[in-house]
Amino acid sequence: MSQQEHWEDIYRRKSTDQVSWYRPHLELSLKFIENARLSRDAAIIDVGGGASTFVDDLIAQGYSDITVLDISATAITSAKNRLGASADLIQWVVGDITLVEVLEHRYAFWHDRAVFHFLRDAEARRRYIAAVRRGLRPHGHILVATFGPEGPERCSGLDIVRYSAEGLHAEFGDLFTKVASKTEIHTTPWGAEQEFVYCYFRMAG
Repeated sequence: MSQQEHWEDIYRRKSTDQVSWYRPHLELSLKFIENARLSRDAAIIDVGGGASTFVDDLIAQGYSDITVLDISATAITSAKNRLGASADLIQWVVGDITLVEVLEHRYAFWHDRAVFHFLRDAEARRRYIAAVRRGLRPHGHILVATFGPEGPERCSGLDIVRYSAEGLHAEFGDLFTKVASKTEIHTTPWGAEQEFVYCYFRMAG
């Protein structure tokens, strides 16, 4: 089964609020966005956004240039159905971020909650970071959240890579300055606790 087939199967079998990473609102991500002091027309991409409600909250806060990218067409269809007419305000991309060619210097803020830790292959991580370097504007912002050192070793039937803040920064390299990091204990819909590490970087000019 390919990566895409795997995630299509997950989203066909489970509703949005039944997946382990579901939160009604991504409060910590929204706080990092707020602290970045972006203009409301700044371009934001949510990588792996799928059926997440993060896009709903960005719309509610007045952001007008939002892209949601996910490997699962089913997840994106779910988000579109939930948003109704507001879905027309969003640019939707179905694809694997390690393979999709993003537009050069397109985005002011890159958001990823729980995609990067699935990239166990070093070449896949290299392609991901190359996409960030291409897609972000000079001095652009990036927020990446992964399972922390005490987090689960598997998610949705797949092995993952756990990161400390320092380990995550080391993956991205000197082109990115680590501005802040935060640990969050996420509670799944069935009550289990998972450690997430959020790292906020700025890319060089």
